[in-house]
Amino acid sequence: MATVLPRSVPQPVIATAESRKDAQNNMIGLEWHGKEDVRVVSRPKPLITEPKDAIIAITLTTVCGSDLHMYHAIPGMEKGDVLGHEFMGIVEDIGPEVTTLKRGDRVVVSAVISCGDCFYCRKEEYSLCDRSNPADQMDEIYGHRIAGIFGYSHLTGGFEGGQAEFARVPYADINCLKIPDDLKDEKVLFLSDIVCTGWHANELAQTGEGQSVVVWGAGPVGLLSLAWAKYRGAKNLIIVDCIPERLQLAHEKTGATALNFEVEKDLHKKIQQLMPGGPDAVIDAVGYRARSSLLHQVQQAINLETDSPSVINQAIMTCRKGGRIAVIGDYFGSANNFQIGAFMEKGITLTGSQVYVQRYWKKLLKIIQSGGIEPTFVITHRFPLSQAAEAYKQFDKKENQVIKILLVPDRLLQQQGSITASSPQTPTPAT
Repeated sequence: MATVLPRSVPQPVIATAESRKDAQNNMIGLEWHGKEDVRVVSRPKPLITEPKDAIIAITLTTVCGSDLHMYHAIPGMEKGDVLGHEFMGIVEDIGPEVTTLKRGDRVVVSAVISCGDCFYCRKEEYSLCDRSNPADQMDEIYGHRIAGIFGYSHLTGGFEGGQAEFARVPYADINCLKIPDDLKDEKVLFLSDIVCTGWHANELAQTGEGQSVVVWGAGPVGLLSLAWAKYRGAKNLIIVDCIPERLQLAHEKTGATALNFEVEKDLHKKIQQLMPGGPDAVIDAVGYRARSSLLHQVQQAINLETDSPSVINQAIMTCRKGGRIAVIGDYFGSANNFQIGAFMEKGITLTGSQVYVQRYWKKLLKIIQSGGIEPTFVITHRFPLSQAAEAYKQFDKKENQVIKILLVPDRLLQQQGSITASSPQTPTPAT
């Protein structure tokens, strides 16, 4: 019989977003200064601020697709915010109440900040944490607040992100995962977000042996969602996007049928031909920034909606009766012309949430360690952290066949000499 946890009134938020600063020592970090204006600057290092904190000397970080939301100025951004939510490194310092970590430990940091002890954390629904997000505005927008997230605007707490040399991690015991010495950083870095997010998409969509699955969006999250669907036994896979090199990579790595929505005249008909009756499960790995029709462009221009439901609508129309749709691409506000009739009449299950990183990462670490999946296939470019602003520009414009960018702190480049700091126009390609 399932254990029922008592529901209580949300506990007071006790996370402190603003870190104490080391006035004697600076670091470099990427700050947001306005729409499409990010700058690498020298700024004070963070210090232990609360007794459950850890300070992490970052060894590897990334530019994530959802970082582009901040890059393009979503609500809650403030000048000087440090971006980045996928990072890992070495524990440099710990607070007096940290019990599972010690200085020198090598850890991946969860993008989602959780307290580990509230009603939702005890249910392992970590991104719904009651206590880690001090932003009152979230209550007004959604009726409740979700967890804090690193580098993800002040609507999720205003926590400094990981596109920097050092980061402060609240509730370090629950938000840091120790990594075995035999695994390189690149193999485990994405446990901070997209490896777990891709798995979470499949959990929401309940993918499994012999099923047919369509993934909309061949960015890093979509590609990893597809890879996990194959790992979980799905036999008929389709990936939908418009970028040829991403579609090609998806086909090469998973055997999925790649459909370019700019080429296919009738995408719905094509999917029905390939999956008679429709897919068992559909994953939306695109989100609110999907290419919109003229109708939605007009509605967004005059503030009648914020998010386009175009991908969700296509998923509803394509999905088999009684099928499942998982929404893992980000949505923030409201959308008009939602296909609610087809959704209801076809008996479709529609689910979505931010990822429960800490629920999955120990299990997925073992799968990576055993060779069950190789997440590094999405990496295409590396930049020194000092060139992060240029990395954002290339990532945003999808230049040079970019899919996933790693940012390496310059101090490590100088110490290790493993890769050389390249010019912004010629980033070092992944091997």
